[in-house]
Amino acid sequence: MTLLNEYGPLFLKGLAMTLALAAASWVLAFAIGLLLSLLRMARVKVLALLVIVFVEYQRNVPPLVHIFLWYFGVSSILPQAVQDWANAHNGEFYFSTLAIGLYYGAYISEDIRSGLRSIPGGQLEAARAIGLSYFGAMRRVVLPQALRVAVPPLVSGAVMLVKTTSLAMVLGVMELTYVTKDVASKSFRIFESYGISTVLYVVVALALLAMGGWLGHRFRIKGR
Repeated sequence: MTLLNEYGPLFLKGLAMTLALAAASWVLAFAIGLLLSLLRMARVKVLALLVIVFVEYQRNVPPLVHIFLWYFGVSSILPQAVQDWANAHNGEFYFSTLAIGLYYGAYISEDIRSGLRSIPGGQLEAARAIGLSYFGAMRRVVLPQALRVAVPPLVSGAVMLVKTTSLAMVLGVMELTYVTKDVASKSFRIFESYGISTVLYVVVALALLAMGGWLGHRFRIKGR
């Protein structure tokens, strides 16, 4: 009996958890990154300074430390009722999502900001001249173009985020790496176990890159 025949469903369950964790973390990271980039581009010194501090803190602390901080640190100061709910409802998944989402939110904010800075400033000024507010001009004129420019780095970040989800295994999240370690210890077929997980990670990464290539071509701004 091959390893896949015996443990195939377990690998698929781990892959599904990895994809769920990656999707939840990326949605959070994108929302945070978008907000941070808009606040920093608003030219309000206090807001810009706060954003810079947050981004530098997130980017200069290892993601594993962020995961530990949220799971063991932040969770311990929450109300007891919240702690009890988290312990009963897979809190390790939610704290991992928060840690990874905030970490990559800092990177996404810089990717989006680079896209925003690539758009000629005259477009924002023209939008403001016809009566749009700052956020209105960003939403209707500048941001749609900036996001198109930012597609390649956003896709690269998404691939990195998927790989970072493997760190959630230290909290007991049954994602792909956790399952692989479990299968290897049960079957004693270490090479096959990690070979299968490697292939699965490569397939996910290539699928994301292919999708990113299609999106980049589909939404490419002509003339760039």
